[in-house]
Amino acid sequence: MRSNARNYYLIPYLAWIALFVVAPIALIVYYSFHDIEGGFTLDNYAKFFTPVYLKMALSSFWYALLITLFSLLVAYPTALILTRTKHKQLWLLLIILPSWVNLLLKAYAFIGLFGTYGLANALLETIGIGRKQILFTDFSFVFVAVYIFIPFMILPIFNSLEEMNKSLIHAARDLGASDWTTFRRVIFPLTLGGVKAGCQAVFIPALSLFMLTRLIAGNRVITLGTAIEQHFLVTMDWGMGATIAVFLVIIMALIMVVTGQGRGSIR
Repeated sequence: MRSNARNYYLIPYLAWIALFVVAPIALIVYYSFHDIEGGFTLDNYAKFFTPVYLKMALSSFWYALLITLFSLLVAYPTALILTRTKHKQLWLLLIILPSWVNLLLKAYAFIGLFGTYGLANALLETIGIGRKQILFTDFSFVFVAVYIFIPFMILPIFNSLEEMNKSLIHAARDLGASDWTTFRRVIFPLTLGGVKAGCQAVFIPALSLFMLTRLIAGNRVITLGTAIEQHFLVTMDWGMGATIAVFLVIIMALIMVVTGQGRGSIR
């Protein structure tokens, strides 16, 4: 009887998954087998492996990797410092707060900051460097993307550091390990689960960025997300757009499988 009761509780969850996960993916797969006129075709999948789309895929991976790497380099020391400060929950809240602001508003704010007459160029001019083209560059795109995604990297790492058994750190130092050795052999392996979760939370959405590529990078950065938007909203070739989306979903699933395996351990 209890088993049957538990099965009833699963119905809303399964219905949600079916309606908002399985059904959209099935619809995307269905459209991927149709050409611009609605006829059945396999040409979309063959077209994806042409140099144009493979270059977009490589570009997406490269920028997503850069965004994830810089986010990790900033987030890990930040999370480590947070765990050792007073009022850590308040500081964590201040880090999370910007993620509550609409993405479009943040993008336009950075357009004002990085523009020709923005604050960044005003500071450069004040120190004698002169005005530079900051907006519509790879630097501005990666910088803004890192700013947007960094809370999602800090949170899992912070949680891993908080849950870590602190007595292991004291034991390593009592045995004569230096700070670097303690970090490399104890702290980092024990928080590897949080690092993997953070990398997933940043790398996967970074693969499909398209709004920032227009507003911040000025279409200098072309990703798979940009191509999907173009096919669905400009060329109206839903079949090709859906095909790219299918490959993007497959890539994301593979990344989740690879980064989700194993747990950190001390070696």
